[in-house]
Amino acid sequence: MSSSQPLRGIRVVSLALNLPGPAALMRLAQMGASCTKVNPPSGDPMQHYTPDGYALMHKGVKHHTLDLKTAAGQSAIHKLLPKTDVLLTSFRPSALNKLGLSWTSLRKQYPALSLIEVVGAPGALAEIPGHDLTYQAEVGLVNGMDLPPSLFADMGGALMASEATLKAVISLKSSGKGSRHEVALSDAAAWLALPRQLRMTTPDGAVGGAHAGYRIYACKNGRVAVAALEPHFALSLCEAAGVQLTHPVKDLFKPATRKAIETFLASQTRAQLDKLAVAKDIPLMTLK
Repeated sequence: MSSSQPLRGIRVVSLALNLPGPAALMRLAQMGASCTKVNPPSGDPMQHYTPDGYALMHKGVKHHTLDLKTAAGQSAIHKLLPKTDVLLTSFRPSALNKLGLSWTSLRKQYPALSLIEVVGAPGALAEIPGHDLTYQAEVGLVNGMDLPPSLFADMGGALMASEATLKAVISLKSSGKGSRHEVALSDAAAWLALPRQLRMTTPDGAVGGAHAGYRIYACKNGRVAVAALEPHFALSLCEAAGVQLTHPVKDLFKPATRKAIETFLASQTRAQLDKLAVAKDIPLMTLK
């Protein structure tokens, strides 16, 4: 089996709607799984609010439209499940129970089937409604009145769901039995927020602005994202800026060092800084 296609031969059926399910399915397809998406008659909401994104994430994925609340829909899904290795869902537990697709029910009917449940929060909290925004807010990733720049909880949850699928496949190969894995978007948000909780990205943290080599600065015709965190990168940056260091780490936390670097970068154009990055091996990215 190709190391880049570890899920080749694995059959995945997804009932998971909105971004986490499609994003997870995209990852699973990229890892070689044979993927099928089952949508309700109204479609996946993502088809309506981001049709291009939905199409991208379902490239090569088979589609079925089923009303699982009807006898015909139930009959159709139970024709798919015997040929399925992994079922991916994003319903609240009570909804899965109503559809007859709870883990208790599934493992009796399909012993080799694994269930990946994407929920908002773990355990008993899974019944409480929420979305990416609320989970990010809960862990301190929402600043002021601005919306977050990306859907970090959803995308982190999608990665965790693909990771859970790999766990399920490994478990199946060793035990011959399917397994259940709960993936909570609130847990994904908390994991992504861990550097914040550790104060790495707060204003007094090394990658939150306190280190002069890891900041956003203005340049002559735009901005520059500087990531000269390691001492050898910081030394190259400071040499270019004409800054003399007595200590390659401690001096980078001094206001005078930051001011000197700021003054130097403000005098340079984006083109000059792009050339400098290559010539001096400095990790930076110029921006409009």
